[in-house]
Amino acid sequence: MNVHSRAALRRCLLELLPVNQPDRTPPQAEHRAVEILEGVRMAFAEKGFDGASMQDLARACGMSVGNFYRYFPSKAAIVAALVTRDLAEVGHEFSQIIESDDPMATLRAALAFRIREDSCANDGLLWAEMMAAALRKPEIADLTRQMEAEVSRYLTIVFAQVRGIDAEEARHRFAAHASLIVMMIKASAMHRPENPQAQSELHALLTRTLNRVLDEIETDDLKG
Repeated sequence: MNVHSRAALRRCLLELLPVNQPDRTPPQAEHRAVEILEGVRMAFAEKGFDGASMQDLARACGMSVGNFYRYFPSKAAIVAALVTRDLAEVGHEFSQIIESDDPMATLRAALAFRIREDSCANDGLLWAEMMAAALRKPEIADLTRQMEAEVSRYLTIVFAQVRGIDAEEARHRFAAHASLIVMMIKASAMHRPENPQAQSELHALLTRTLNRVLDEIETDDLKG
């Protein structure tokens, strides 16, 4: 595939990622929304998804319970807001990967960084709580599945760019690879090794395994 064809493919693939529309939200309102979601994350990390009551969540955000319910009438609504914000950030990251000079190398670096950072942050604990809640609450299960499916879709878009094929063919050929990567990243975020040495060894093993999966995508010559 020549340079012009690759540039055209890149433009087509970028159209499949979220478009960064001009933000019409007043800066104060946007800042407050971020504060609220960060407060929610902290409360969930401290008390657990089920353990944190709506009163606890409101208090963590510096709001009255009545005002908090106007933002989020249920925990499912909170999860929906968290998923929406996280997907916006992930979509922006994948756009940068697609536009980079070497998408596969950039993806490898991003995944390795995610493995290291998620294990040090509270997000892994939060997602572990949400996955446990998903076993009991169908609406939470639907939201978590939607996020995983969307991240898998983003991955296959990168694979399409790397292989110089259209997005549909990439989904057909590499959907299982994308799902496996999502599973490994999610599991690494939720797992807490017993000590730093075990954590370092696990990170190294996960990174090597992810790289083998990506190597297979780069060298795959199968058509179906």
